[in-house]
Amino acid sequence: MSKRFLEECVSDAQPSISQWRTSTRRARGGRPKGRVVLVGAGPGDPELLTMKAYRCIQSADVVVYDRLVSSEIVDLIPSGKALIYVGKAKGLHSVPQDKINDILVAEASAGRTVCRLKGGDSFIFGRGGEEMKVLRDAGVNVEVIPGITAASGCTSYAGIPLTHRGLSQGCTLVTAHAEKDLSSNWSALASLNHTLVFYMGLSKLQFITEKLMAEGMSPSMPIAVIEKGCSVNQRVFVSTLSDVLTAIQGKNLVSPSLIVVGEVVSLSSELSWFVTQTQEEIEQLSA
Repeated sequence: MSKRFLEECVSDAQPSISQWRTSTRRARGGRPKGRVVLVGAGPGDPELLTMKAYRCIQSADVVVYDRLVSSEIVDLIPSGKALIYVGKAKGLHSVPQDKINDILVAEASAGRTVCRLKGGDSFIFGRGGEEMKVLRDAGVNVEVIPGITAASGCTSYAGIPLTHRGLSQGCTLVTAHAEKDLSSNWSALASLNHTLVFYMGLSKLQFITEKLMAEGMSPSMPIAVIEKGCSVNQRVFVSTLSDVLTAIQGKNLVSPSLIVVGEVVSLSSELSWFVTQTQEEIEQLSA
């Protein structure tokens, strides 16, 4: 997708981000007032950006972005714009959340409009609420631009509906990342007639499957692991709770990977439509 194509898509949309900036940046003692926009960049495919998100990326003074923002979306940021990378990765050096908060407050306090760009949606396991609270407490104006979260984006690209008549009457989103222990009501999760979607759960896959089976979920329950969903490098592995660890052994999966548990996963072979070269190779090997 070209940058020009996106520009044409949003050229006639109103109100524009530039108009919004002009109307909201008021002088206080002769000094412009900055603000922060929490922008959800979606799960990877740049064409899944909203028009409002794209306008903000183009027009903000500073872009503060995370590791999960895809390189294709980063390439849409105009050259010469101030960029601040604050990515986090398990086991690697990362910017502490307190430091990120300080950066946002400082940039806005200097009178700049800050695009705080996050993968997925800011308010779904994105710490958007935490950052917004800090900014509000510091007297900084904040706006939120929602993004497509991984649960809906990655499952759609894998041909897995989150709900389906006769198979799933709801969907439960669970974070598999915790400061200490991963504590959830596993009995409730195992008994719900819901699709379960675990974010950031690759390193805890064995723990998740064992917990669900210990609470009565069938070992034959379908499960999918979606790696790098909504990108040309997407890989989807479908198995069962009891066999998934064997199914992905030696596949060298990396984060971000989404775990989906539920009867709806069984529809993936029939409904799959987004097939990359890598996925074709996986299917040939499993045939």
